[in-house]
Amino acid sequence: MPQRYWAILVVAFGISVSVLDSAIANVALPTIARYLHASAASSIWVVNAYQLAVTISLLPLSSLGDRIGYRRVYQGGLVLFTIASLGCALADSLPTLALARVIQGFGAAGIMSVNTALVRMIYPPASLGRGISINAMVVAVSSAVGPTVAAGVLSVASWQWLFAINVPIGIAAFVIGIKALPGNVRHDSPYDYVSAVLNAFVFGLLIFAVDGLGHGQRVAYVVLEALAALAIGYFFVRRQLTQPAPLLPVDLLRNPLFALSIGTSVCSFCAQMLSFVSLPFLMQNALGLSQVQTGLLMTPWPLVIIVAAPISGVLSDRMSAGLLGGIGLAVLTCGLLLLATLGSHPQPFDIGWRMALCGAGFGIFQSPNNRTILASAPRSRSGGASGMLGTARLTGQTLGAALVALIFGVVPQHGPVVALYVAACFAAVAAVVSSLRVTQTGKTASA
Repeated sequence: MPQRYWAILVVAFGISVSVLDSAIANVALPTIARYLHASAASSIWVVNAYQLAVTISLLPLSSLGDRIGYRRVYQGGLVLFTIASLGCALADSLPTLALARVIQGFGAAGIMSVNTALVRMIYPPASLGRGISINAMVVAVSSAVGPTVAAGVLSVASWQWLFAINVPIGIAAFVIGIKALPGNVRHDSPYDYVSAVLNAFVFGLLIFAVDGLGHGQRVAYVVLEALAALAIGYFFVRRQLTQPAPLLPVDLLRNPLFALSIGTSVCSFCAQMLSFVSLPFLMQNALGLSQVQTGLLMTPWPLVIIVAAPISGVLSDRMSAGLLGGIGLAVLTCGLLLLATLGSHPQPFDIGWRMALCGAGFGIFQSPNNRTILASAPRSRSGGASGMLGTARLTGQTLGAALVALIFGVVPQHGPVVALYVAACFAAVAAVVSSLRVTQTGKTASA
């Protein structure tokens, strides 16, 4: 039991800093651009370099974990992330910082790609939901409080400390993980390097296409990038169908329970990102609130997740994930609709309880959904399932951010409200998809 607690602490340390770093850089971009004498457009690469590196390497590293061990991939990711964080803090030019962010992104991918697979090794099957709930809670809270943490650090220190603070955390997690993290049974099939390269091209081109669509890139370029991604993706998927343990887990996606859970995850994280990006604009531009007030009024969402996720995780060991997820996402849908219809002069309490309702819905949904994704895969394929879980989250967040930019460009005056309605639609679709798993759970159990 003590070793289990230390192991889950290591996992929580790693995943929190890697998820936080994908959010905090947005807040610091104007400060970084001024310090490095870079334009606003070029400074975007501080964010894009990290996101691109994470997305293109999640599945290759999770597949590598199945073969050489999740502990090795996780610890290697921690080392790379920690060294790159120091490099970011010492960077004196934009190209140097962008390069350090790429390396940091590969390290973060090593952490994210196998973190839930490690949780499966740490907890026995009867308590898996409890372990998944802790992991889901850390991911959700880290995503939600990233801007607040960044604003707090920048109020008392320079932007370099946003990255330097990762160094002692990374060192502590690595040292504890040497003895605390468990091993796993490994695949003996050879690693598919060709698939890893194809995966990088497919996801890289898709990110450029979606990002370009949201930020006004010429339509011809967006279409060309999307077509190239589809063409390479066709050969990528065909290759995966011939592999015994494919890098893109098409074998797991044949399982309806796994596929529906992945679809639910993509839609729900798209809804979350749509709301997280649009709410500050609604509160500050439309309602006239300050940055501090905005941060405080958005806090109930992650705070309620801290309470709801562990309860939902315990329940997921006894109840249908489809039912719990459907209920949670229905609550999230209602919360988002209530936020969209706030009116022009709401009281702080009116905003706060709506944010808390959204947090409760998201917290109820996430732990059972993640548990189902992991438990519906064979134990020897936990790395592939973990990689798909992270890929689904990043795909949803990328799509959500791009949709906000697109909506703001089309309807600038009412963009935040429209984005919240679209977020509610995605949450409602996720609720329906999640509910379909109630029957699939029964079929799987009977099979």
